[in-house]
Amino acid sequence: MALNYIWVAFFVIAFLIAMIKLIFLGDTEAFKAIVDSLFSSSQTAVMDIALPLAGAMTFWLGIMNIGERAGAIKFLSRIVGPFFQRIFPEVPKDHPALGNILMSFSANLLGLLNAATPLGLKAMGSLQELNKEKEEASNAQIMFLVLLTSGMQLLPVTIIAQRAILHAKDPTDIFIPCIIATYASAVVGMIAVAIKQRIRLFDKVIIAWLGGITLMITVLVWMMTQYMTKDQISTFSKVSSNLLIFFIAVIFIAGGFIKRINVFESFIDGAKAGFETSVKIIPYLVAMLVGIAVFKSCGALGYLNDGLRWAVHSAGLDTRFVDAMPVAYLKPLSGSGSRAMMISTMQTYGTDSFAGRLGCIFNGSADTTFYIVALYFGSVGIKRSRYAIPFGLIADLAGIIAAIFVGYLFFG
Repeated sequence: MALNYIWVAFFVIAFLIAMIKLIFLGDTEAFKAIVDSLFSSSQTAVMDIALPLAGAMTFWLGIMNIGERAGAIKFLSRIVGPFFQRIFPEVPKDHPALGNILMSFSANLLGLLNAATPLGLKAMGSLQELNKEKEEASNAQIMFLVLLTSGMQLLPVTIIAQRAILHAKDPTDIFIPCIIATYASAVVGMIAVAIKQRIRLFDKVIIAWLGGITLMITVLVWMMTQYMTKDQISTFSKVSSNLLIFFIAVIFIAGGFIKRINVFESFIDGAKAGFETSVKIIPYLVAMLVGIAVFKSCGALGYLNDGLRWAVHSAGLDTRFVDAMPVAYLKPLSGSGSRAMMISTMQTYGTDSFAGRLGCIFNGSADTTFYIVALYFGSVGIKRSRYAIPFGLIADLAGIIAAIFVGYLFFG
């Protein structure tokens, strides 16, 4: 229901702003920009997202099917079972969904872009098998989606690479701030949903796992910053990501061979679902991306930023962070849009400026909530997202606030 109101709001706001521009400012190009965005965004949804995704989906769902038949997914579910059973209480013990969720989180954590989405869709499909109300998101699916929207990632490779392209003095100087911001987004999102679902957070297993993950991240960050140069960090991130992607495929295939299952047929059976899923999500992607494009093309984000600057200035606060806020506005709406705005911010204010660095931290602090809702819920036919979007935006807001805080702490 929330997605329905938001989608309608995109079009209504765009129409009203365009009418005001036409009548009061004489802007005859206002509606042309909106109409152009309708066609370009719908083409992008199909040609640039859905069809390329079909190949990755076909391959990785085939690999995951081998892993399931070989028992690898069930093995992983036993490892994470104690923790995931606390935050996903609706999922039975040792259910394959737990292993699929772990695979998805691991792929996102290490920035395995092409592999992360198919694995996430596989996990959402596993949760849908347990969902009694097939058109309404379950508690477990909402928890999974909100954690995904936090965009938890240890190695912001693309952001660092873009900073290097624009000749930053130290492209990796946003590495620690990004990790802090995205981790804050993930923890706040999880806690918010847990409170809503009345999950007992002060459980020794939850505390032990969160404490262990926090310690692991802290040690990894400390070691990389203390013992690696920026070039070594970049090399490590690229090698480790590619190694893990290939390792997952090889270990699943090898495991299937050892278990004496027909590896090739298992792959084909799983791969068949890849193309079907990609076709199924096209209407959801077109609807959401067109709505977002209309909202962006009418100039609403610029007016929003002007209003925020006025409010911050009136309160007597520093307004430097406002220069980077368009990145934060776009992040829940569009990954490519926020990435383009991040680049534009660095080009406008300087790669090593406060706004340039903060724009990078914003881009690495969360993920695209509306895109993820449309993609993941659309893939399993969920029409009622319940409170997934508001709580996903809570995680995004936590990431934005944390990004501003660490931005001033590190670069202010």
